[in-house]
Amino acid sequence: MTDSYPALLARTRGFSLGRPRGFTVSPDGSRVLFLRSGGGQDPVQDLWVYSLETAEERMLVRASALGTEGTLSEREKARRERARDTSAGIGSYATDADVRTAVFVVSGRLYAVDVAGGEVTTLGAKEPAAEARIDPSGTTIAYVCEDELRVIGRDGRDDRPLAAPDGPEVTWGLPEHEASESMDRFEGYWWAPGGRSLIAARVDNSPVQVWYVSDPSRPEQPPTALRYPSAGTPNADVSLHVLGLDGTRTPVGWDRTGFEYVTRVVWDHAGLHVVVQNRRQTVMRVLAVDPATGATSVRHESTDPDWTTIVPGVPAHTASGALVWTVDEGDTRRLTVDGVAVTPPGLQMEEVLSVDGDTVLFSGRTEPSSLHLWTWSPAGVNRVTSSPGVHDGRRAGGVTVVHASTLEDVRVTVDGRLLSDYSEISPVRPAVRLAALGERSLQTAVLFPTGWEPGSGTLPVLMDPYGGSAAQRAVAARDRYYMSQWFADQGFAVVVADGRGTPGRGPRWERARHGDHAGPRLQDQVDALHAAAERHPGLDLDRVAIRGWSAGGYLAALAVLRRPDVFHAAVAGAPVTDQLLYSSHWQERTLGLPDENPAGYAAGSLIADAPNLRRPLLLIHGMVDDNVLPVHTMKLSAALLAAGRPHEVLPLPGATHMGGAVANLLEFQLGFLRKSLGVTH
Repeated sequence: MTDSYPALLARTRGFSLGRPRGFTVSPDGSRVLFLRSGGGQDPVQDLWVYSLETAEERMLVRASALGTEGTLSEREKARRERARDTSAGIGSYATDADVRTAVFVVSGRLYAVDVAGGEVTTLGAKEPAAEARIDPSGTTIAYVCEDELRVIGRDGRDDRPLAAPDGPEVTWGLPEHEASESMDRFEGYWWAPGGRSLIAARVDNSPVQVWYVSDPSRPEQPPTALRYPSAGTPNADVSLHVLGLDGTRTPVGWDRTGFEYVTRVVWDHAGLHVVVQNRRQTVMRVLAVDPATGATSVRHESTDPDWTTIVPGVPAHTASGALVWTVDEGDTRRLTVDGVAVTPPGLQMEEVLSVDGDTVLFSGRTEPSSLHLWTWSPAGVNRVTSSPGVHDGRRAGGVTVVHASTLEDVRVTVDGRLLSDYSEISPVRPAVRLAALGERSLQTAVLFPTGWEPGSGTLPVLMDPYGGSAAQRAVAARDRYYMSQWFADQGFAVVVADGRGTPGRGPRWERARHGDHAGPRLQDQVDALHAAAERHPGLDLDRVAIRGWSAGGYLAALAVLRRPDVFHAAVAGAPVTDQLLYSSHWQERTLGLPDENPAGYAAGSLIADAPNLRRPLLLIHGMVDDNVLPVHTMKLSAALLAAGRPHEVLPLPGATHMGGAVANLLEFQLGFLRKSLGVTH
């Protein structure tokens, strides 16, 4: 099995290793920093710099030369798990404002590198260090060690605590679980522009319930205590404090009872701003903060009867101080500048990527399958990318870095010049047929075995959805379909459909399953299947399976439990089976508070459906998954056993929520699907 394609897929992390990522463009546009590993099967990332003047790439830091490659602290493992980062070596870095010094942590040790000369310095900070960021002036570095926020000089002197925990469950300078898992906020402190103070989060986790995660394959290790706020239970108590390097401490004041979520913090030339959200997520406020007193005032407020959406990259400010934000108008999320919508209806604003002077670089869609880069400036809106695909980017000093993933290839360019890519080329070449199907124009991709021609017989069908609100699957990007095409090449017609609640089609589409986790997303998979069969007569609707992970795993289990007339087998990886046992911010966004919508939580859960199972079901779960905990699979399996319903459970020892990359797991799923559908090799 070691030479099989699924094993190669796992070793290359989906053919992503060796690809440039994590870009920082200097303000003068002269250089670009980025991370990249040494090859397509090398997970150890190094730090590189690209010179615009010479058009040359140069390795700044080779992680293996530090002698600690592949060894991660528990803190760093947790950070990478939240960020869905499967790499080793240098996982992240931070720079000063002029991008002349970069700091990073490898295996708990703090380093700095001079970008121009390449000299790497071990700073001698207290270990294990984590979350290191240098101040904009390049003088002082802040970092976290054992829940304590500390600072150290760029010269390695004056290493001291800035804020120490005042309780056993208190942390300083770290994001709480819900921030990093559900809000995409991975920071817990932010430097002031002048570098003489910073604002930091004090997180008291004592109100949060304690759950335990253990690996049965390591009985000598004690279980890990996890502060996990499930739906309807108390969250962490998060407060913010302005900390001066001279030892001063000023608490930031706002209605923390009414607005307990801190979604974003920005401290730039326009001042200090904090974004807070209420527990029901129906109100989000941008607060202007006086750093000297901690007093706040409301600069902007967004409301929605269902929920307000946290949009990545905002708030931000142009060079002239204008507030960059968004507004949901009808069926379009629009970019706003000082409260005025500046993008047209129909262009779905997705993320603000950079602000370069008075130019805003953002990603957006005019149709669901392609995510393009756009700029807004006082002169108007312009599209930067043209080829269909999924694009990301950064901009500063008039220089734009573009990461383009299309149906033809994946490439990174700096002002049009190609960066070297060390990733392996997949031997599986997805052939994707994209279409909008059915009465709701469901964005759908269909893949057939390589070389298969219409009229050459019928094929069993494998539905391969995600279906959650975190991502799309049916997009014009080749690297999203490697696994799907491999399953197709084993003799399946694979259908990938994005239903209601997935991003990319505007606010109404995102909120179309408000209060109902199960109904719309399951019906959309049924409709996409039937519409695909009408378009492609070779699909055998008497042999239909469905597989998925996380939200897709939930959807797969849901499908065979509630629509066995349509779905004949399912592989459910890391499924949320009891809606009350998943995280507060994520669940309450769509289902509301449990005591106000008990029927919605019950209807979205699968435990009561156990007696209805009539089809083969394989449940897979990583045993140290701290996002969707193994209790979800164990609870459904126990209910199935109690009801006398045969099923299979595959535990993955040592695997986290990213367990889908475990070698040979795809072959196991393939064998189960073939057996369940009666498919011969």
